[in-house]
Amino acid sequence: MAKDKEPKQDAKPKGGEKGGDKGAPQQKPAQQAKPQGKKEAPKPAPVAKEQGPRIPAPPARLAIYYREKVVPDLMQKFGYKTVMQVPRIKKITLNMGVGETTTDKKVLDNAVADMTRIAGQKPVVTKSRKSIANFKVRANFPVGCMVTLRRARMYEFLDRLVSIALPRVRDFKGVPPRGFDGRGNYALGLREQLIFPEINYDKIDKVRGMDIVIVTTARTDEEAKALLTHLGMPFREQT
Repeated sequence: MAKDKEPKQDAKPKGGEKGGDKGAPQQKPAQQAKPQGKKEAPKPAPVAKEQGPRIPAPPARLAIYYREKVVPDLMQKFGYKTVMQVPRIKKITLNMGVGETTTDKKVLDNAVADMTRIAGQKPVVTKSRKSIANFKVRANFPVGCMVTLRRARMYEFLDRLVSIALPRVRDFKGVPPRGFDGRGNYALGLREQLIFPEINYDKIDKVRGMDIVIVTTARTDEEAKALLTHLGMPFREQT
């Protein structure tokens, strides 16, 4: 009888071991909680970006010069009563015509890349309005690119044009003063884009020119010329 009782006592721990095996799956939620903690680890990344102070871009050098020096001089010269009457630059437009796109479409991509480097802003592709058989141009066919600059980029481009680009023109004697349209706007034509330091001579496919239009709020050409002269535009002396 004692022998019969002993296996029964041994059977209990076996059952307990089985029960222990059944209880092991209950620890799975604790193991599943660990990968959840790993997913939450990358959350502090956006907080690190916001920790650094955001420093605004400094104003353009030419814009500060216009506000501190040009405005008082023009008010004294023309007798303006308020600062709002002083003429100012509204926008600058760059236009580049590419007629070779009828034979080679890659030429337009190169022109867009050159103007992007010059203006610091991606230009818009211009298309033809109507078909012209003599020039092999169809309607809505890409024929060039243009870009409009305002505010800080406008002043930065004008500063680079006046102080760096124009002096690099071969045999430069000044820009012609006849480019005004009678309403205070000035148009200037350039024969090559190589005068800008952003263009590398070894990486261009062809020398291209462009048109630059400076739109001002001046009412007369005399006021517009005085504004551009104070900003450093080197006008040619009339003889």
